[in-house]
Amino acid sequence: MTRTELSPSRLAQASAVVPSPRQLAWQRRELYAFVHFGMNTMTDREWGAGHEDPALFDPADVDVDQWVRVFASAGMRAVILTAKHHDGFCLWPSRRTGHTVAASPWRGGRGDLVREVADACARAGLGFGVYLSPWDRTKPTYGTGAAYDDFFVAQLTELLTGYGPVFSVWLDGANGEGPDGRTQLYDWDRYYEVVRRLQPGAAISVCGPDVRWCGNEAGHTRADEWSVVPASLRDAERVASRSQRGDDPSFARLVRSDEDDLGSRAALAATDDELVWYPAEVNTSIRPGWFHHPAQDDEVRTPAELFRIYRRSVGGNSTFLLNVPPDRSGRLAAPDVAALRGLGALVAELADRDMAPAARVAYSSAPLDGPPRDGAVWAPAHGDPAPAVRLSWPEPRTVDGVVLAEDVAHGQQVEDVVVRVERADGRAEGPGEIVAWAGSVGYRRILDLAPVEVTALTVEIGAHRGPVRLAELAVLRPSALPGGEHREAAGPARMPR
Repeated sequence: MTRTELSPSRLAQASAVVPSPRQLAWQRRELYAFVHFGMNTMTDREWGAGHEDPALFDPADVDVDQWVRVFASAGMRAVILTAKHHDGFCLWPSRRTGHTVAASPWRGGRGDLVREVADACARAGLGFGVYLSPWDRTKPTYGTGAAYDDFFVAQLTELLTGYGPVFSVWLDGANGEGPDGRTQLYDWDRYYEVVRRLQPGAAISVCGPDVRWCGNEAGHTRADEWSVVPASLRDAERVASRSQRGDDPSFARLVRSDEDDLGSRAALAATDDELVWYPAEVNTSIRPGWFHHPAQDDEVRTPAELFRIYRRSVGGNSTFLLNVPPDRSGRLAAPDVAALRGLGALVAELADRDMAPAARVAYSSAPLDGPPRDGAVWAPAHGDPAPAVRLSWPEPRTVDGVVLAEDVAHGQQVEDVVVRVERADGRAEGPGEIVAWAGSVGYRRILDLAPVEVTALTVEIGAHRGPVRLAELAVLRPSALPGGEHREAAGPARMPR
């Protein structure tokens, strides 16, 4: 297989695209929680029909501080709350409808769950975000055009002005039939203007211009994820057309393969579209459903499975938005708590597994004092024909992973990276045995290796679109925790340079 050639001008365009400050701040959240809780929790449904009796919402033991403590123990850095799902029931006392917590017996009709979660996040130092469904199955003006847009904008304004800083506004493409079979043509540009004006630091996700949906709800990730992609991918109606259209349980595990490559040279050569920074978010649920159902208590994903998704998402130039739904009482259920704490231990252990600080480090050019990390960025000298970093140890070390990161504030540049090892048993091929290859790096790339005992390891940078800036290089010893072992290694297969 040969690498597709791009014109110098097109390659320069791709190299020059960089994230906005809000996109960079969002990416640094890495792992964060989605909370689906509301009327559907009470009725044991996934998609409510609308017009449910507000009296049904009366959770007995809402403890948002418990949620936030458990999320923090998992290494999560933010929370996105479903302030309103498709059924139209609002978790705050919206002035625009009577279908809210104010009409329920919860907290004597004086409750505001959005306020409670926002305040709990602030106390714990976590970011706070909101999901407001654009489809409201209770509102009679849905499908009428501007009148419904006025209603949606008014509710969006309430959420963005009454609860402090918001790091993310999460909008999906839910767009079912309303009264008399009507559907609403959403005024996305108007929605975006409101967010930009009221919360300029908030990333607008999925059906928005800042953050791209990975394309499935199964936790599946691409082999190589690019943040620099054609601008046409930001079309909200296109995203909506690929979103869930009805209450279909199979959608949560559906994976398509028609968009496996969005940003390689081949993908960019196939279009003359403008190029934009539009990074990916991987979203999935800890359970089969998005809302809590007691019958699914024995189907919670294990820490090992969650950690595999983490490695492939956060370790694959994406973020990981994990849904964790509280139960009907208003607390996170015991199986979910155990899974999250197990995930947190595995995520925290990654830093402890790094053997790079103990290595002797040699660079092909522009050497640093030690491996790149903590603000020390390695930028190979201009004209370096074969940028490489070699790490060696006086005694054999068992390695099962390599972590790389680009300084993405300056763009995503690396298109070809190879990991070679010098085995402790002396077996090698040429300058070292190739044990991993990747076609992109970006914000962070975790390359899983079949465990191998080595005396040295070399990271070679091949093709790149512009100046390389390596912000992190870690070499991982095997995990000591259950579930920390990987089941799929990157393998030695690679494209010819």
